[in-house]
Amino acid sequence: MNHGSRIAVGAMLAVCVAVPLFAPQFWVTLGNYIGLYSIVALGLVLLTGVAGQTSFGQAAFVGLGAYTTAYLTTRYGTSPWATLGLGLALTAAMALFIGFITLRMKGHYLPLATIAWGISLYYVFGNLEILGGHTGMTGIPALAIGDFELKDERRYYFLIWAIALAALWSTRNLLDSRPGRAIRALKGGFEMAEAFGVDGARLKIVVFVYAALLACVSGWLYAHLQRFVNPTPFGINQGIEYLFMAVVGGAGSVWGAVLGATLITLLKELLQDVLPVLLGRTGNFELVVFGILMVLLLQFAREGLWPWIARLVPRSRPPPLAEQPPLPARDRTPPAGPMLAVRAARKQFGGLVAVNDLTFDLRCGEILGLIGPNGAGKSTTFALISGALTLTSGEVLLRGESIGSRPPFEIARRGLGRTFQHVRLIAQMSVLDNVALGAYLRGTSGVARAAARLDRAEEARTKAEAARAIARVGLSAHLHDAAGSLPLGKQRIVEIARALAADPALLLLDEPAAGLRYLEKQELAALLRSLKAEGMTILLVEHDMDFVMGVTDRLVVMNFGEKLAEGLPAEIQRDPAVREAYLGGAV
Repeated sequence: MNHGSRIAVGAMLAVCVAVPLFAPQFWVTLGNYIGLYSIVALGLVLLTGVAGQTSFGQAAFVGLGAYTTAYLTTRYGTSPWATLGLGLALTAAMALFIGFITLRMKGHYLPLATIAWGISLYYVFGNLEILGGHTGMTGIPALAIGDFELKDERRYYFLIWAIALAALWSTRNLLDSRPGRAIRALKGGFEMAEAFGVDGARLKIVVFVYAALLACVSGWLYAHLQRFVNPTPFGINQGIEYLFMAVVGGAGSVWGAVLGATLITLLKELLQDVLPVLLGRTGNFELVVFGILMVLLLQFAREGLWPWIARLVPRSRPPPLAEQPPLPARDRTPPAGPMLAVRAARKQFGGLVAVNDLTFDLRCGEILGLIGPNGAGKSTTFALISGALTLTSGEVLLRGESIGSRPPFEIARRGLGRTFQHVRLIAQMSVLDNVALGAYLRGTSGVARAAARLDRAEEARTKAEAARAIARVGLSAHLHDAAGSLPLGKQRIVEIARALAADPALLLLDEPAAGLRYLEKQELAALLRSLKAEGMTILLVEHDMDFVMGVTDRLVVMNFGEKLAEGLPAEIQRDPAVREAYLGGAV
């Protein structure tokens, strides 16, 4: 957290503590609701703002927590604290079921699906007689800690905000961790995350369940605060309002959830008092104002309002990284055969044959160039090896093990690291965190361990490993800079550092010299030669012939999806077929 954020957070905490001690009852009530809304909005910050999965249905999970405790405490006399565990278990099961169905969807289908199940659960609450129908359920007992009952709202305020702050602390810990970096990569970088061993589909469901559990906790607190529940607070309108809170506050920041919940709650109260006076009649006119504000916000402050507050105070430089022991390294025993073997690989798109029975080997410790004119099939071959595309027929073997048509995250686990033709970095994250993502498979900490901050030793080793990879490529001066602020040439080098942090057995480079200036290409060539000297095996796809001829040991030339030639760079330059197809007859 930078210095500006610390000051803003400190001010918010001071206000939180002062409200129940000095404020009138009206403000205590508002503070309670802001705390409840903040917990739900926090889940949406993680789910929507960070992971990029839009949900309008979180209010239904709030209702699930509220109705679970209402039913069990009033019908069976179950302890309210026991109902929290049961409600979380029920919500997790429901979220898993819904997540498996809806999170496979993309584009506008996902938000529509969340609206559908949000409305469905709302009508379930209202139409089940055992839940009191639309009338609701009364007689929910107050919470008690031992003999100390929390009937008074001022007392209850401290419980709500203790849980809200614990959720904020846990979520911030999660984002600053191994799984947290993977979650950040899901939004706009799904393919990139999977290339470093992240099971993206599974992680999306984990985040979805995490957000649902936070909503359930809020619903449980709400039921025992009100001591009465009916379906009204759990409809789709409230779901939209929760999402609005996350977006207004800042969907990429955990404290944005509190800011958004505070602003929307206060603004709603103000508008409900002012608009009837101005318009001369009552109605839900505040929704019209919210709609206008949302349009203005998306136009002028798409990141929400929290980043504006955090920018008021200059950022402080993070402390230097301490020396740490290296992360576990991969077994470097050379395989009996080639490092990579492509055997009669074929890829068809309908009637188009993009790769036609291609065969070649890549030996341990060499740099092999894959070249050819535009449309030759190089990128398709690269995608077949990395798992981005599945084989139509044939086979690809890495260290003697078949990897053809496996998902990218499984291929990464077998020792393949890669860069991308178009740079795939998380622009807002530091160079250090981007490179640390490459070491994902070299750690073991999961979501629960990270949220509880029990992963600090592993995290320190991961950051130190990432720093060593950055120093290896000569970018230590940019360790804490935002990756998106670097020029293209340096961003491509960051991608190589990220791949090196994975400790790969085979490194795939997809046009790493594209867009680089002459001196940058010279530096890249020197880096590749030093990697080769260290024993790294590299497959290089590149258009720049001068660059390729100077760094590769052998070349495979493709044309129209087939292998045209294979040999040493000097032999390829003299090959008449290559000169005809690719070099235009130039020697």
